[in-house]
Amino acid sequence: MPNKYELNPDAVTFARELIDSRRYVLDSDWGAVQPKADAQNAYLDKHDWDEYAAWHLGLTVGAADETKARYAFVYGDFRRLHRTGLIACVYRAAEYRHKDVELAAHDLLQYLDSNSG
Repeated sequence: MPNKYELNPDAVTFARELIDSRRYVLDSDWGAVQPKADAQNAYLDKHDWDEYAAWHLGLTVGAADETKARYAFVYGDFRRLHRTGLIACVYRAAEYRHKDVELAAHDLLQYLDSNSG
């Protein structure tokens, strides 16, 4: 049975703050810049779980808090939001029918596009 996800409203707020402060990348190869396990671990060495969670639009239902399994749909590289990361979130959430995450990622993509010129 596939995982179920809830929307992480704190991540939506944080993503909007990143856009408002122009901390974003408009064109990147998401497959190359998406944080891998070593980057996630390095981030967690210096930041708390709430900060880590803010980079993820989805919360895995049933997974324990303060575990990497709890957080899904990463949209940035832990420094900046990536437009391609939002696109990946929209696509993946739509593919598996995680409607709340899909719509939030879509709204953030539209917000980014309207604010980035």
